[in-house]
Amino acid sequence: MTDTGIQRTSAATTKTPHPPTPRQPDEPVFDRRRSWTVLGLIVVFMLINFADKAVLGFAAIPLMDELNMSESTYGLVASAFYLLFNLTGLLVGLISTRMSSRMILFSLAVGWALAPIPVLLVAAVPTLVVSRMLLGAAEGPASPMSMHALYKWFPEGKRALPTALQIAGGSIGLLLAAPVLAFIITNYGWRAAFIALSVVAMVWSVLWLRFGQDGPFTADPAASADGDPTRPRLPYRTLLGNGTVLGGLACSFGAYWSMAIAVAWVPAYLESQVDMTPGGAASVISGKAALSLVLVLTVVPLTGVMIRRGVSSRWMRGVVQGTAVTVAGICMLAFPFVDSTPLCIALAVIAFGAPTLAYPLGYLTMAEIMPAHQRGAIFGITLAVSTLPGVIAPFLTGKIIGWSDSVHAGYQNAFLTAAVVMVIGGLVAIVTVDPPRDAHRLAASSPK
Repeated sequence: MTDTGIQRTSAATTKTPHPPTPRQPDEPVFDRRRSWTVLGLIVVFMLINFADKAVLGFAAIPLMDELNMSESTYGLVASAFYLLFNLTGLLVGLISTRMSSRMILFSLAVGWALAPIPVLLVAAVPTLVVSRMLLGAAEGPASPMSMHALYKWFPEGKRALPTALQIAGGSIGLLLAAPVLAFIITNYGWRAAFIALSVVAMVWSVLWLRFGQDGPFTADPAASADGDPTRPRLPYRTLLGNGTVLGGLACSFGAYWSMAIAVAWVPAYLESQVDMTPGGAASVISGKAALSLVLVLTVVPLTGVMIRRGVSSRWMRGVVQGTAVTVAGICMLAFPFVDSTPLCIALAVIAFGAPTLAYPLGYLTMAEIMPAHQRGAIFGITLAVSTLPGVIAPFLTGKIIGWSDSVHAGYQNAFLTAAVVMVIGGLVAIVTVDPPRDAHRLAASSPK
């Protein structure tokens, strides 16, 4: 019988199982109650984050009418959200090695609450651009820094479900925000929606300041992911230049292209080209969010179970995330050309919902190979690259619509462009993401 088998048999025959080796005095203790409290706050944090992203899409028609914006101008406004998004994601990621996650997330939420002030004071295109830029700057670091904060509370092996729930916060945000924002905008105007989100962000920041803390699974700045304090930091070019990171970046790039046009253009497309009401468009966005939620809460935890049973994370996480984005890209290619409205909606829901899997699986695969004390910085750097479609896609979509013979043809061409980006990104991930291989290579390259 193997040693592992002997340990399992002994544990089964005693009332109080003991770990194979004694816990060291300074070893972190997993506090389930506090961990799940922090997780709950982070889920709400992501809910607000995605509601802030989505509000512009739902307010697109009244904003374009009131401010006399063309499609190209609106595309510029939508892209303004991402002008500082990537830069702040990168900078805050680097700062995270020296600043507590508690204060980082508090500062970001306060920024969300203050960002709408310019356009609420003076309703004009320039102030709307400034407001979206400020909001994007405060939201850029949100996803990687909240995930980094979460991993300080959950050890390796217990992260799949919390990761899924953190990402699910975004889907829940769209699922709940879509009908609520559509109702507020229809009945009270777009300003009321902006104010409501600002108030919610401020309330969250107060709660986080009271209950949010950094968790015990925070490596010493001199320690590596395996807890060995004698191993120095690895160069960032080494951490970033492997197939797992590069394939994850390609996959997330394609997924983010889908999300960027979903929040900026899909409600306007459904209302102007498919003749849906604002409520009907909101239902489609809710359907997309519901699919994302189901996939994230089922597939991501399942990958953790299968990996614990011995299946390689290359197959359970690398291939799965690449396949999800590739299939979504094929649906993106098809739905604008389908005559049947129900089939069009079904394909659109898959095209914009399935890519969400790329985010949690990407975080998990990178966390498998990264030193814990450099993880936040890597998350920030990869976010800065993978979210570039936020700058490119909304603006380019508006331009493509303006260049085309008709608005309808313009939307078809824009969705075709998105499909190509998504399929390429998904296929690259399928081929290159391999955490076990790259973890071994990083360990071998570390100076002794």
